[in-house]
Amino acid sequence: MKSYLIEYNACMLLKAEFQPRSVGVSPVDRVIAAASQIILGKEPQVRLALACLLARGHLLIEDLPGVGKTTLAHVLAKSLGLHFQRIQFTSDMLPADILGVAIYERDSGDFKFHPGPIFAQVILADEVNRSTPKTQSALLEAMEEHQVTAEGETRKLPEPFFVIATQNPSEQVGTFPLPESQLDRFMMRIELGYPDRDAERALLTGIDRRDLLATLEPCMTPAELMELQAGVQRVHVAPALLDYVQAIVEHTRRSPDYVAGLSPRAALALVHSARAWALLEGRDKVIPEDVQAILPGVAVHRLRPAHEAVRRVDVGAQLLAAVPVP
Repeated sequence: MKSYLIEYNACMLLKAEFQPRSVGVSPVDRVIAAASQIILGKEPQVRLALACLLARGHLLIEDLPGVGKTTLAHVLAKSLGLHFQRIQFTSDMLPADILGVAIYERDSGDFKFHPGPIFAQVILADEVNRSTPKTQSALLEAMEEHQVTAEGETRKLPEPFFVIATQNPSEQVGTFPLPESQLDRFMMRIELGYPDRDAERALLTGIDRRDLLATLEPCMTPAELMELQAGVQRVHVAPALLDYVQAIVEHTRRSPDYVAGLSPRAALALVHSARAWALLEGRDKVIPEDVQAILPGVAVHRLRPAHEAVRRVDVGAQLLAAVPVP
């Protein structure tokens, strides 16, 4: 009985760590702290994911199964107090399984539209590359215009609207690579990777992450999140900083190292993400280090090396080395 009480008290203390605090800690800091308690040793990736959300983008997480991709999506949704839906993509899934379908009702004699899981604030498109390109395309309009067209009618999606898609490495069995047009809809792509030794030991000896997730309380309201998203647009970007972004974009278009350069949408993503990163760092203006921090996440999945010997993971470092700060 004594050991049970000790364990129970420990759980209550740990749960208290996730309760929102209003003294000297911003809601953003509370979200990062809460997520870092569950996704151990991955604070940089958590911050990138949050920056993507504040910039009104969508996030692609590509990594091996079992490293915490799905857990990260759950943590962000719960800590931000957003309505969450998970869509498990499979090879036999149809677009209607995502968007919804109109069903004939005998009593009324009319067709009634039943919304699909896309009508939520945070969508986890789990293992998105296990579905066919036709099904993958059901996300395109939703991600770009925050609306869907089904049964001949256009319907708005709730705000804020954030898609987190996970995909397994393309060399694994049963995957359909995302086309370039789909990849370009994701503002950022990140990898979680294996935890370090200390973080993995804490996972092995600590409380199950699912139990911790159940104790997680919202750290901000959806209204506060939308206010922060609006605040990102007010972060100042100097002309010299825009010169730096344009130099990076122009380099990718001229360089023979890439099949195609970064698009105007990618250039906008660089600016918006850098603004969001500056806001996370507590600044009201963007500095070159903000662009450098988000550049790999924004650019790497959009650039295909012209030479097979060049790995995608090296692209971000190449860009930073090739384009000097003005």
